[in-house]
Order: sequence, then structure tokens, then C-alpha cells
Amino acid sequence: MVSLRRTKAPTAAGSDSLNGARRAAELTRLSDGETVDVLVVGGGITGAWIALDAATRGLSVALIERGDLANGTSRWSSKLAHGGLRYLAHLDFGLAWESASERAVLMDVSAPHLIRAMPFLIPLGEHVNAAAGAKLETGIRIGDRMRAAAGTSRRRLPSVRRIAAEEARTLVPAISDRNLRGALLHWDAQLEDDARLVLAVARTAAAHGARILTYVRAQQLRPDGATVSDEHDGGGDAFDIRARHVVNATGVWAGELAPHVCLQPSKGAHLLVRAELLGEPRAGISAPIPGSGGSRFAFAVPRADGLVLIGITDEPYDGDSIPDAPPVSEADETFLLQSVSRVLERTLTPADVVGRYAGLRPLLAGTDDEATADLSRRHAILAGDDGVLTVVGGKLTTARRMAQDAVDRIAERPGVQARPCLTRTLPLVGATAGAPGSHAAAIAGPTAGELPPPLVRRYGAEAARVAALAQEDPALLAPLAPDVPVSRAELRFAIEHEGALTADDLLDRRTRLGLVPERRAAAAAAAHDALARV
Repeated sequence: MVSLRRTKAPTAAGSDSLNGARRAAELTRLSDGETVDVLVVGGGITGAWIALDAATRGLSVALIERGDLANGTSRWSSKLAHGGLRYLAHLDFGLAWESASERAVLMDVSAPHLIRAMPFLIPLGEHVNAAAGAKLETGIRIGDRMRAAAGTSRRRLPSVRRIAAEEARTLVPAISDRNLRGALLHWDAQLEDDARLVLAVARTAAAHGARILTYVRAQQLRPDGATVSDEHDGGGDAFDIRARHVVNATGVWAGELAPHVCLQPSKGAHLLVRAELLGEPRAGISAPIPGSGGSRFAFAVPRADGLVLIGITDEPYDGDSIPDAPPVSEADETFLLQSVSRVLERTLTPADVVGRYAGLRPLLAGTDDEATADLSRRHAILAGDDGVLTVVGGKLTTARRMAQDAVDRIAERPGVQARPCLTRTLPLVGATAGAPGSHAAAIAGPTAGELPPPLVRRYGAEAARVAALAQEDPALLAPLAPDVPVSRAELRFAIEHEGALTADDLLDRRTRLGLVPERRAAAAAAAHDALARV
């Protein structure tokens, strides 16, 4: 069993608040010639973890991102911290173990406030015969042993079991009755929000001294730093940031700064429908993809915001350029709707879709005839001739380990004095009350039992900090509009403490209202108003 007992971590002496004033001051010092030990390029989940890992080892750190935090792939995930069952189907036990181990760290230490157990059903019906069902159950039970070895208790993630058709219909009322013999019920971890996880990691890094600088574009990387430009309020003028070590953590865009890196991006598309269409399900449902041999599934997973997330495609992306928000094609949408509808009592149509998004995974290129669905999700640390490190591959669940490996490479270099990695036992900002770095005990205001549940779900121990902004005007905690589950207090908190600089930051990354265009449009005026009041 892997031990997650906490060792003594360095005290976070700095503030975890990110805002425009802090950004301007830190950017000025860097442009004036201050040298940092590590420059991290890329503000997604990998870059944020690298910044935190390096900062907690005693290294001075600057992270730059050409857009906002979680501006690219890291906000377009399936919102799951999964244990790697898919990798068992490919007999990749090492990657499955790494996934189970890192899931345990996320659930029990890093971000228990953002991650919760989610039940999944695999219907045993006309699409899964008795032999296929037995094979799937065997694989899930192997994954369950890894769950136990990784230190995640059955109270957090129960073991797999077979359930009768009646219980399956209770959990997913829209499940198809066609030849339904029952279902396999297993559990995995669901993220409240991927972008908020990135933010929690970045703010924890800031509390340990890292400079987190959004809207700073890297134009060229060098062994001693980078030439960059301020894209927010610096007019785009170029200047240099000096660093002793440079890490390229820009994901699918890595090749733009490191031409020797060869990637094969894979596109994962998702759809959102209203939960009422599926009878307000209490569990996710998985549908085997025809011809996959039981190694690939489409899924429909309920969310806490009244929506169900449907995913996921896994197709090569061959566009001439790599956008921050890849389009969801008609073919993607048709594939997902048809795949999930095979196990439902009703056929979902494009008219049922209220939101759609896609992300690109930075997979290492394989052979010419190798499908992206078969490419390994393992990560790699590649060193260029100039000494710049580039981190590619991997996935959101294992990003902490990717960061550890990258900073280990730096720590091995001559003249570098760094502590061992501490992030495996370090709670993030917002983690449960009483954890190191938690602000809950220090903030005067309502108790957790008196706070709106959505606020606690999104902010954890920081919910009281958000609520405190509405002490003089409780109306600030009211939803911005019907069917818009975000308050003005949250917008203000995002600007004052979470580094939001634009309306897009507020709508698309801090609150995720942009996942549903109708919700985004209803909240746009409030977002602009909140920025105007700063």
C-alpha cells in the first residue's frame, strides 16, 4: 500500500491571492533583470504543478502563460481523475498503476474538496454478452486491487459489484430495458472542474513564492531564459526574462517553441445535455464502442450543475494550426449521440445538446498506421541541445507526477540545491479545513453548514472567504440569473484573488459558464460590470 502520510512541508509564507496589481509588480521585477531559478512556460495543469513542485523545493520560480490559466487543453478534459481502467485493457499495468496512485493523492491530499466519488454503470444487455461482461468485471476487479494498493479506501471508492436491472434503473432512469440482465456498478473520481484544479495548484505555488504571470507570451526560449511580451497591458513590447533553467510545458503547442518535439495531437470531443432528459441520473453510464473489443466506451456522466457530460472521441487532429478551443464537428456529435443512445431508452439528438467542447491531447507521435486511441498516455521529459526541458504526453490525473519528474531532472543538474519533492503530501489552496495552507479557520463568517452548497463544492475551505464578500449585501450571493449558478461575490473573488483579468477569464475559466452559451450570454453583463468596479 502506498503511504500518503504527510511529511513536514515548507510553510507558505506568501499570499495565494492573484490579481492585476501583483502581476504588474512581479512582471516589472522580472523585466528589470531579476533572475529566477526556473522559468516555466505554460499555464495548464502540467505547468502549474511544475511551478508548485519547484517552489516547494526552495527554487525561485516564474510561470508565464500566453493566455489565462487553463486556457487550453486543461479546461477541456472529461472532468474525471480516473484510475486507469482503460490502460488495463491494453495491458499497460504501469500506467494504470500510476493513474490509480495519483488519483489517490488528488482525492485524499491535494484537492479532496474538488474531487468526489462517482458511480458508473456498464449495462449488461444486448451490447455486452455474458462473456464480455465477465471480462470487463475481471478488469475492473484488477483496477480495484490497484485502488486498494494505492491507499484509496472502499469508503471513498467502493468495490465493483453486479446489480439487478431494477437497481440500475433507479440509478439511471433512462437506461434501456432491451434485454437488460443487470449492470456492473463500479466507481471512479469526478472533478468538480478541471480549470479550478489548475487554479488551485497555481495559487498554492504563488503562496510558496512562485510568480504566476498570465498573458505573457514566450517568443523564444534560451538556456538562460526567454524573450517574452506582455499581451495584456504592455503593448506587446518584447523583453527578456532571465532564468537558470527553462521548462516548456505548453502541451500540444510545445513544438512551436521546441521544433525537435514531434507530437500527434488527439482530439477529445464532449457534449452537454440537461440532466432532466435522462431522468436526473445519479450515476454515469458507459456504452461500449462497437469494434473496440471492450477497450473503449462512450459515457454520460451527471454533473452537479444540472447537466450530463457525454464523451469522448479519440481521433487524430491534423489541422494546420492548433487552436485554444478546437471545434466539435458534426461527425463528432453524431458519433457521441449515437454511441450513448445505444444504452438509453431514448435517442438523443442534436436538438438536445446545450453545450459542446473539444480538447487536444499532446501525445507523442507513434507509427504512421497507429491510431491515436492506441498511443500511450505516458509522459516524457525531452531535453533539447540547448538544455531546455520539454514535457509532453501524460494526462490531467498524472500531471503531479509529470511535474515531479521534470523538477527531478533540474535537481540533478550541477550546482542545483533543491529539497526532495513534497507535492505528494501537500494540500492545495481550498483543501479541507484544518489542512496546512487552509484559510477556513482564519476567516470570520458563516460556518460551512450555513454556506450555499454550490459554494462549498466549488471553493472548499475558501467558501467562507467568498461569502465574506457578501456580508454587507447578502444579495451578492444570489445567482446572477435563472439557470446561472454563479453569484456576483464569486466574480469579485475571481478578480481579487484568482487572477481574472478579463470577462473571458471570468466566464470561461473561473465559473465555466461558457460551457453553455445561453448561461454565458446571461452572465456577460455582470462579468463586465464586476471588472469595471475594480
